[in-house]
This record gives sequence, C-alpha cells and structure tokens, in this order.
Amino acid sequence: MPSCPESGDRLTWHRPRQVLALCALLDLLGVVVVAVLVDLRFATHLLNHPEWLVPFGSAYVLFSWLFGSYTLLRLPRLSLVPVLVRLGCSALATLLVVVLAFWLLNLPVTFTLGHRRIQASLLLGMSVWALLVRLLLRRQTNLHQIPLPASLEMAEQRQQRLLPDQLPEDALSVADVPWANTLSVERQLKRAADVTVALGLLLITSPLIALVALLIWLEDGGPVIYTQARTGWLGETFQLYKLRTMQQSDPTAEANWTLPGDQRITLVGWFLRRVRIDELPQLLNVLRGDMSLIGPRPERPELETELEAGIPHYRKRHWMLPGLSGWAQVSAPYAGNLEEAELKLSYDLYYLRHWSTAFDLLILLKTIKTVLKARGR
Repeated sequence: MPSCPESGDRLTWHRPRQVLALCALLDLLGVVVVAVLVDLRFATHLLNHPEWLVPFGSAYVLFSWLFGSYTLLRLPRLSLVPVLVRLGCSALATLLVVVLAFWLLNLPVTFTLGHRRIQASLLLGMSVWALLVRLLLRRQTNLHQIPLPASLEMAEQRQQRLLPDQLPEDALSVADVPWANTLSVERQLKRAADVTVALGLLLITSPLIALVALLIWLEDGGPVIYTQARTGWLGETFQLYKLRTMQQSDPTAEANWTLPGDQRITLVGWFLRRVRIDELPQLLNVLRGDMSLIGPRPERPELETELEAGIPHYRKRHWMLPGLSGWAQVSAPYAGNLEEAELKLSYDLYYLRHWSTAFDLLILLKTIKTVLKARGR
C-alpha cells in the first residue's frame, strides 16, 4: 500500500471534485467566448446555431475528460507538456467528430463548423482558453493550501479511502452505513435503477453478447458462459456469471490470483477483459438481486479465507450488495496479492461510509471512462 505523506506536507486540493467540475464549466464558457471572437472575425454567426455549437462544445468537454485534461489538475505538480498533449488530443478528437458529422449527415455548405478555417480557429482558441483556465485554477488552489490532517483523516478527505490497519474496530459499524437503512428512499431508488438499467443494457447488448459468445466458442470450442461461486451480501454465496476469458481448467483446482500476462487468458478473453465485456452476463445477477450495478466487487470464497485473516475489517465489505463496478475498481488497480487487496478494501470501506446516489453516479461515469479507454484487465 502506498505510504502516507508526512504530517508536515500540505494539501493543495481540499475539494478536488468541485474544482474539476468548475474547470469543465469554464471550458463550456470558453466555447461561447471563442465563438463570439470567431463571429467577430469571420462573421460566421455561430451563436445563431446552438444546435451545432452545443454538441461541438459538449464533444470537446467529453474528450477533455476522456483524455484526462481535468484529472491532471490533481497531480502534485502540473507540467506544461502533458497538459498540451491532452488538450491537443481533445481538439483533434473533436475535429474528427465534426468532420465525420459533416460527411455522414451530408450537411449543407451553410454548416459553418464544417469550414476548415472556422474549425481551426475554434479549436485553437479553445485550446488556449483551456490552458489558461488550468493554469489559473492551479495558481488559485496553490494560494489556498490548508494544513494536512492526521494520516487517517488525510486518507479519508484527500484520497477518499479508509485505511483498514488504522481504523479502530468500532470505528465503522452497520449503523454508519447509509445503505443499511431499509426505509431509505435512496436505497429503493438504487434497486429501481439497478433493475431498469440492467434490463435496458441486456436488451441493447444482446447482439454483442451473442457475437462475443460465438468468438469464444470458435477459439477453442469450450463453454461460453463461466459460472463461479462468489461471496455476496452478508457473506452469502451466489453463482456469478461471466463470459469465459480463460482456458478451460479443472474446477477442483486451487484458486489463484489473476496476474498481469496470465497465460490462462485466451486471445479473445484478453480483449474482453480490456473493455470489460466479459462482465455483461452479470446483469442477470443484478436482475436476480445477487448484485447491484455499483458496489464492492464480490470475491471468491476460497481467497477470502486468506483475505479475512490478513486484512482488518475485511468482512465489513459484505454489508452492501456487491457490484459490477465500484469505488475500488475505478480508483485502484486490479488486486493480485494481499497488499493490493488491502488497498482496494480501503476504497470499499470509504464507499460504505459515504454511499449516496450522487456517489454511485460518479462511479458510473468513471466506469464508462475506464471502458472507453480499455483500461480493464
């Protein structure tokens, strides 16, 4: 587990998520400002066509998010080159979307965003604006540093996790878990959203699942769906469904961690794990009530014996339904040993204490980003 900074260090970001959201809003404002300047220079009347300008600005912000030009602001030091690279990638991706839209939709010549001179002016102006915004925000946050609290408080406030080895036994009880309130409106909303979204995703992705199933079968002729016992809510065991990504093995073989470059992963399976398509059958687990869309990832019972013995508070992660994705999954790398499992548990414990509908939406957005960038393993 990464070590905590010394107590004499100072914290640059007290509420980083709000600062990143502010940066995105300022980028959207930059679209309007730059459009006004371009209108004055070329008389393009861009502001008279919000049906073009709004998707253009939204695409720029979306690609800025995907390429990490916002999350760079959370680094201890803001280097100019990485910022320029990410802003350049965002601008090029936005340009590609505009060109494709112009070509696929056969837009008229009055579509001023289709003109190369206008595209270049807009994207160059927005890139300069975005750079200045990031430099200004970093300067302002550096001017308002606050003292770093004690290590346990620092992990919770800055890193948004709870350190298991520093957490007293009575520091987190069932009463501290918002989801434990069975009459909570948010809990009922979570279940309703689980069923609605899972059913919709199954209908939308069923052709993709069928195609992937065929590729798995063609590769080695083995079974397509893989079932495995996992530990769920309150320690109860359930059967988890996945598209098979590994070679067929003896079901009685000893459970092992999946490591980088694991030779058991098939060629098709490698791709499925990168984009997390292999997790789609777990939508059935969500509909059955075994899992939620968002929550701590369920672990194999065979591995949990070691985890419970070596990590304090481990069983507390069972106080919520397990999920397809979770705070630990979008915040920490895949766990391949006891130390990495403890790191992920620190995020799970934070999720248990601070769960809310807004928190689930944040995790969902981060999950979408992970899938689009093919960062799964």
